[in-house]
Amino acid sequence: MSASTPFALLANATSMPWAEVPAWPVAGFIDATAAELSRGARLCAMFGVPAGAGVQLVAVLAFDTDSILAVGSSTPCSGTFPSLTARHAQAHLFEREIWEQHGLTPDGHPWLKPVRRTAGNAPANGEFFRVAGGEIHEVAVGPVHAGIIEPGHFRFQCAGEEVLHLEIALGYQHRGIEEALSGGPHRATLIQMETIAGDTTLAHATAHATLMEALAASEAPLRAQWLRAIALELERLANHTGDLGALANDVAFLPTASACGKLRGDFLNLTSLLCGNRFGRGLVQPGGCRHDLEPARAAEMLDRLAPVLADTAQAIGWLWDSASVRARFENVGTVSAAQASEIGLVGPAARACGLVRDVRYDHASGWHRFAQAPVTVWPGGDVFARARVRSLEIQRCGEFLGEQLKAPPAGGLRGELAPAAPTRWPWRSSRAGGAKCATWP
Repeated sequence: MSASTPFALLANATSMPWAEVPAWPVAGFIDATAAELSRGARLCAMFGVPAGAGVQLVAVLAFDTDSILAVGSSTPCSGTFPSLTARHAQAHLFEREIWEQHGLTPDGHPWLKPVRRTAGNAPANGEFFRVAGGEIHEVAVGPVHAGIIEPGHFRFQCAGEEVLHLEIALGYQHRGIEEALSGGPHRATLIQMETIAGDTTLAHATAHATLMEALAASEAPLRAQWLRAIALELERLANHTGDLGALANDVAFLPTASACGKLRGDFLNLTSLLCGNRFGRGLVQPGGCRHDLEPARAAEMLDRLAPVLADTAQAIGWLWDSASVRARFENVGTVSAAQASEIGLVGPAARACGLVRDVRYDHASGWHRFAQAPVTVWPGGDVFARARVRSLEIQRCGEFLGEQLKAPPAGGLRGELAPAAPTRWPWRSSRAGGAKCATWP
């Protein structure tokens, strides 16, 4: 059980002093992390922290059944370190990013290559894996796409309609947000967090606010936590609806594709009713929320929500009634439950493999500690299962919102956010323009 781990334990949305994080020599750190993963832990994150002339590796683990997180680190190291990926595939991308960002080489990594960049700021489009054979053909897509997604190059190795291998090359677009966040938090940080990805404005803003509140050993008032949960579930509804429309479009089923494009806009308009912005910008702030939802607008949101949910259910129902859609969805892109667990899948992709894994339930924070939507699981692991999970989550998100809008908690929206203690993480405090900042040493 997690109680016997040598890692430091903490709950989600909490913090601990950096000095209390246990550290081992790098080989011991990799062994300790591998041992926890072998006992059923999940690798949430693995990253490097500059420390003098070296880099400290940090691992954050999740014990989902115990609702506990664990953190441990290495002592400063340089050059190489034993690859964790060789023993646990969950570390694959984390180690590639550590190598890319800090120049530390994971010795024994099975497929070391850049994640985003090659030769400075060039995209990560080096040598691609090739499948040999007379009947094999290669399909190259992007980086320019006929849509609004981030530029990316996709290289498919195919035999007929079967995709044997896919490589994704990113790094074509650099907005500099990660670099701009260094030395913060500052006045622009929240705006930068909101604009990392347009479809995840509320999730990123809430994560940032929760982090700031945890570092300050405080939390937002209950009514603000309730408002954040309302906004997050509206964002979930918009994204699931848009993604189901995209799935329909991918198999040329235009009735659902067209309807879901419009219905996604309806959900975004409900977010606009909540805070004045369709993507939720300006709602969340560290310490609480900027806008309230008075009874008249809550009632209007309820009235507008019901027909949109009904129309969405009808549009999605067209997918299940189409034999051609099912033929294109079933047994395509199948990931088994064992594979999903091995590579550390989370979110709808994990739940579509039959894994009961939902951070709102396993590591509940904010308002989800008091009100939780049921975890939606569908076995199969194929495209059909992933579509079914999204459709069921739309239904259950709608039920959750209906219940919450009828029984709002009382109270204020904003609490006092005390300054973060400078010893919590390896930052040093400085002042720039009168604002307190945290900078890496």
